[in-house]
Amino acid sequence: MGGFALLTCIAVLAFVCKEAQLADPLLLSRVLTVSFIAATCFLLVKHFIKVMVPLFLRANMCGRDINKRGTPAGERPIPEPLGLIPAAVYILVLCALHLVGDHNGDARLYTAAMACVTFMTLLGFADDVLDLKWRYKLVLPFIASMPLLVNYTGVTTVVMPPASGRLVDLGLGYYLYMSLLSIFCTNAINIYAGINGLEAGQSVVIGIFVLIHNALNINPTVPKDNIELLRAHHAFSMDMMIPFVAVTLGLLVHNWYPSRVFVGDTFCYFAGMTFAMAAILGHYALTLLLFFLPQIFNFLYSVPQLFGIVPCPRHRLPTFNQETGKLEAVKSHLNLVNLVLWITGPMTERALCVLLLVLQVVCCCGGLAVRGFVLTLISK
Repeated sequence: MGGFALLTCIAVLAFVCKEAQLADPLLLSRVLTVSFIAATCFLLVKHFIKVMVPLFLRANMCGRDINKRGTPAGERPIPEPLGLIPAAVYILVLCALHLVGDHNGDARLYTAAMACVTFMTLLGFADDVLDLKWRYKLVLPFIASMPLLVNYTGVTTVVMPPASGRLVDLGLGYYLYMSLLSIFCTNAINIYAGINGLEAGQSVVIGIFVLIHNALNINPTVPKDNIELLRAHHAFSMDMMIPFVAVTLGLLVHNWYPSRVFVGDTFCYFAGMTFAMAAILGHYALTLLLFFLPQIFNFLYSVPQLFGIVPCPRHRLPTFNQETGKLEAVKSHLNLVNLVLWITGPMTERALCVLLLVLQVVCCCGGLAVRGFVLTLISK
């Protein structure tokens, strides 16, 4: 799976480079520079996770794989949270982008991005170590989003249904939406988790589709009022997303089934805030939700347990059948992982993760199609 994901990312990067060349040769140079940095980051993360594993085990920062309980693999300690490594490397990338990526005086955007990602990485690591209560997980992402909101200089209008094409200015309401988006993204990946490779895998898929969306907007097929500003916004987003996908791929190599490391809440919060940060500062905060359709459904389906309406266990995982070696649904655990198992029947953990990632791909493709259809109607 790691090799297939890597080849897919290379193909998407080639598409991004093609669109960048058609838009502006200078933009192609920028993409190639960031891609070189990202490739280096992939190798660094892949290497340093292997180096850091003994240190995490020595510090007793490890857990057991509940989905393999009763087997030798279920008794082996697995280091956690190794999501700290890609997050740390990514923060160093944001520092480097201040030097090579300050285009049109947008260094303040890189500073805002670095502040938000650093804050959420710290919160995630604190959660892994201290097991924070849910109220902190809701309040602190809002505080972490402040640099994003302060540096947002885009419009606060939304287009009503295409039949009317009317613009409505939400004003402060749009800022509220962006802060709620930050809270949602940082928690959405965290509650859609629990099997080997799912957290890192869904992040790679979403990151790939964000890059495709960026590429389509730097060289749009429909007329745009201010094409240079649009390209600047999506070029900034590509600066954020290309290294993110690279460091996440480095983590996925070790986290894919059978997982040798756990990503922890550190990675989930880091990934969620990175998506929110890139979308807000890249001016596509509404479009981002089209790539989070499985996460949105998982959240809505989980609401009764998340808000205490029905009992919520600490781990809402499927149950492992030692005789068949397959995971079976627990109907009282209200999340998408168990729902898929309830619909399909028992599956191996690897097959279940692949199916959920295919579902993510299908939903992201649908999101892109919906956005393209709406834009076509509006432009008429």
